[in-house]
Amino acid sequence: MVKIKVRSSAWYDGVDNASHRSYLRAVGFTEEDFAKPLVGVLAAWSELGPCNYHTLDLARYVKEGVKEAGGVGLTAPTIVVNDGINMGTPGMRYSLISRDLIADTIEAQFNAHGVDAWVGIGGCDKTQPGIMMAMVRLDLPAVYLYGGTAEAGWLGERELTIEDTFEAVGSYLAGKITLEELKRIEELSFPTYGTCQGLFTANTMAMLSEALGLALLGSASPPATSARRRAYAVASGRAVLKAAELGVTPRRVVTYDAIYNAAVTLFATAGSTNAILHLLAIAHEAGVKFTLDDFDEISRRVPVIAALRPAGPYAMQDLDRIGGVPRILKKLYKAGFLRPEALTVEGETIGKLLERWQPPAVPEDGILYSVEKPYKPYSGIRILRGNLAPDGAVMKIGAADKLKFEGTAKVYNGEAEAFKAVAAGEIKPGDVVVIRYEGPKGAPGMPEMLKVTAAIVGAGLGEAVALVTDGRFSGATRGIMVGHVAPEAAVGGPIALVENGDKIAIDGETGRITLQIPQEELERRRKNWTPPPPKYSGGLLAKYAALVQQADKGAVTTPPR
Repeated sequence: MVKIKVRSSAWYDGVDNASHRSYLRAVGFTEEDFAKPLVGVLAAWSELGPCNYHTLDLARYVKEGVKEAGGVGLTAPTIVVNDGINMGTPGMRYSLISRDLIADTIEAQFNAHGVDAWVGIGGCDKTQPGIMMAMVRLDLPAVYLYGGTAEAGWLGERELTIEDTFEAVGSYLAGKITLEELKRIEELSFPTYGTCQGLFTANTMAMLSEALGLALLGSASPPATSARRRAYAVASGRAVLKAAELGVTPRRVVTYDAIYNAAVTLFATAGSTNAILHLLAIAHEAGVKFTLDDFDEISRRVPVIAALRPAGPYAMQDLDRIGGVPRILKKLYKAGFLRPEALTVEGETIGKLLERWQPPAVPEDGILYSVEKPYKPYSGIRILRGNLAPDGAVMKIGAADKLKFEGTAKVYNGEAEAFKAVAAGEIKPGDVVVIRYEGPKGAPGMPEMLKVTAAIVGAGLGEAVALVTDGRFSGATRGIMVGHVAPEAAVGGPIALVENGDKIAIDGETGRITLQIPQEELERRRKNWTPPPPKYSGGLLAKYAALVQQADKGAVTTPPR
């Protein structure tokens, strides 16, 4: 039997805890169970969407693995906000907030009940970083398990993902497809439970869980419907007790080198810009100093080697059939991009794990490329700075064909205004669509702009206009898009001072974003600017707006460690 029952003894051992044992006997504990390590199995579960629909089922398999390894598992839930369903609605304000709420609820549940170790099962976008933040915060032996991607849909020979549905709306509004064609894409693009199928935020964070060393190597890519997904659930249950025996806890894993490896992987795959926020937040919880300057330095050296949507044509299930995330990591490792001494929850360094891992004998089929002959010669994401974003902004260049853009500002105080303008055909080639007051404090909650960006791309304007916002983008976004502008408009950042007709220059090669007006004019506008009143005076949104930090700090709500 695994002898790591240390913390839970204070809750369940001894005469004075007899009543505590009574409660657990009521849920099935035997006398023998009280001698075993207590393992929490955290399932981010909800029927309000497909991403986390099946996590309770996976929890059963995790508990099997825990039992095999000599422990006893108990399942506990946490909340889920489905990003895709909330795009373009007031509900999107709760998306990023839910990340921090998830970390808080896990801390409360597992610290309140004295678990010795735990496994966290995530799915939709914010469940994953929320669980990883909690892993580092609690610093108990823990393993992350991804719920898995949905299978791609098919329309004839065309592989579909949910990205196609979002963009089809823009195509329909622009008169490019019929309502019947839109309906057909809607019906076919998401055929199973699981997360969005491309390298959008959910699959990006799953990939990074392997690069960080918080998940078992190879566990990110099997689809939600795959038998291998359930096998990884059992293996994760076993692995968490092995980690406990070895004394491996998340703060030993999440070091500067681990965040570095995750950043390299993010840039090499043109993953979601949201991962920048989440890696900053995970580093914050770990007490690791990792800033936008670190991301910027790494991004200037790493090319894109994966042709995954939205930067390329392939879905996560296509990557899975050629070996999954380890095939990417091994390429980066052999090219000298990774820091191999970073520890993983498996108790070995990532370098040793990758040395042993061998790819399946199947061709890469244009899904992956070599570092020497990459899919794109530049990084998937670029950090921008300039007088419009003194503290930084993020540009996803891996999913755009143009790295430079100069145009005329059309300013909207919120996403809803901007979407109406796109739908009405008011956005023209050469425009820079500025959407502001959508930052962490201003919205509040820093919502994603996928409804607008997809409509722009669907209308055929993806390379003809640019979008700049203090909000966020979905991982499914493509085109010339700049987000996370800091400081945000609500706290008086320069984006609050932009006026219709101003010229804005974006340079993804040099990493600059410039509002082309004289400094004297900028100062005049600053003197005339007054902060808007808070949108909420009570409840969760008001509390979040009061606590949250800026995007360049990861939009965290807790003080530094």
